[in-house]
Amino acid sequence: MAQALLWGSVSFLLAVLSGGPLIRLLRRYRIGKTIRIDGPARHQVKMGTPTMGGLMILVPVLLVTVLTNLVGRYSMLMPLGVMVAYGLLGIYDDWCGIHDRQGVGMLARLKFPWQVFIGLLAALGLRFILDLGGMAVPTFPQEFDIGWWYVPVATFLIVGTANAVNLADGLDGLAGGTSAIAYIAYGVIAYLQNQIYLATFCFTMVGAILAFLWYNAYPAELFMGDVGSMALGATLATVALMTEQWLLLAVVGIVFVAEALSDILQVGYFKLTHGKRLFKMAPLHHHFELLGWSEVQITQRFWLIAILAAMVGIALALW
Repeated sequence: MAQALLWGSVSFLLAVLSGGPLIRLLRRYRIGKTIRIDGPARHQVKMGTPTMGGLMILVPVLLVTVLTNLVGRYSMLMPLGVMVAYGLLGIYDDWCGIHDRQGVGMLARLKFPWQVFIGLLAALGLRFILDLGGMAVPTFPQEFDIGWWYVPVATFLIVGTANAVNLADGLDGLAGGTSAIAYIAYGVIAYLQNQIYLATFCFTMVGAILAFLWYNAYPAELFMGDVGSMALGATLATVALMTEQWLLLAVVGIVFVAEALSDILQVGYFKLTHGKRLFKMAPLHHHFELLGWSEVQITQRFWLIAILAAMVGIALALW
C-alpha cells in the first residue's frame, strides 16, 4: 500500500504541474468546448473553456506505470492498453466536437463500433492471455467460472462503463470526483486480494484525477473531454474484471449506472409516449439542475452517494 500511495502522489505532482501549461496550450490553439444547444441554458457561459483535459490524467498515468509498475508484471499492459486505446478514440471524438458547431462530436454509428472492437479485444485478452473468467459473488467463498459468456459480458462492461462515465461528464468535478472514488474502492479491493501492482495502478490513476480536479473544480478552467471520460470508464471496468469483483461495479459505480439508466429511460419513454419526458432532462444531473439545484450541490451530493457506494462495495467484497 505504501508503494501504491507513493506513486499516486507522484502521479498527482506530475499532473498538477502540467495543468497550467496544458491550459495555455489549449487556449493558444483554441481547443475549447462547444456547448450543445439542447443542454441547460446556464451552461452557455462555459462556451470556449479548454477541453481535452483528460490528457493531464492519461499521460502521467502512462509514464508512471511504464517506468515503475510494468517491468516483470505485464498484466498491467491490459488496463494501460485499454486506457490508451479509448483515450485515442476520445481525442478524435473531441476533435470532431470542437469543429462541430452543435458540439455533437464523432457520430455514434462510427464511434460505437470502435468502442465495441476495442472492448472485444480487451475481453479476449482478459480471457485467453490473463486466463480470467471468474465471477465473485458476495457471501459465496468460491468464484464461478462463466465460461464463454465471459467475453460478451466483459465487452459489455467495458463499453457500457466508458459511455456511462462519459454521460456523467456534464458538470464541473462530477465525472472526475466519482471516478476517483471508484478507483479508490477498486484499489482497496485489489490490495486486499494481494494484487499490489493493480492497486498501485488504481492509486496512480487516483492521483492524476485529483490533479485534474484541481483545475476542473467549479468554475472549471479545464474540461475532461471524451479523451478522459471514455478512457476512465473503460479502464475502470477493466480493473473490476481483473479483480473478478465486477458484479460490484454496479454498486461502486452507482452514479454512472444512474446517469446511463436515466438516459436510456428518457429515450425509451419519449418514443413510447410519442414525445413525453420521464425526466425534465437527461442525463440525471441535468434533471436536478432544472429542479433548481446548483451545480455545486449536485456534484457534491453525487460525490457523497459515490463514497457511500464505495464503502458498501468494499464491504461486499470482504463478505
